[in-house]
Amino acid sequence: MLAQSATPENIPENVQLVFGLLLFILAGTAMILAALTAGRFLRPTLPHPEKDEPYECGEPTVGSSWVQFDLRFYVVALVFVIFDIEIALFYPWAVVYRDAGLAGLWDMLFFFGVIVVGFAYLWRFGYLSWVRATDEAPVRPRVRPADALGRAARQWS
Repeated sequence: MLAQSATPENIPENVQLVFGLLLFILAGTAMILAALTAGRFLRPTLPHPEKDEPYECGEPTVGSSWVQFDLRFYVVALVFVIFDIEIALFYPWAVVYRDAGLAGLWDMLFFFGVIVVGFAYLWRFGYLSWVRATDEAPVRPRVRPADALGRAARQWS
């Protein structure tokens, strides 16, 4: 008996779909690599020390580019992301609210309650205020001239 040839009629549809996806991925990867390789060979290579310097909005850099940012920037960004995701989750719930019934309402109220508790925590402890007020005056270190800390302070002053 002759072996069946692999014609498109003999290959199952799901296998054809996988082959099509693999072919699409390989073709896309080949196009990207071809564009990067062509760019590497066609672009001019003119090294200059000025090209290696960091560039910030057209201004010359002053000091080191490794600066420790204030933690408040991160807190504001995280709070924004949390509330942005909350709004993104509220919209689909609002669309199917009638179909979800009472169980959907309680689920969303619980979700909203967790967000409100987190917001109240941030508000209560001052993470939402840009400038934090402190209750106490700054603590000044007590340096006695006779102890080791005092001798080290005199040495470096």
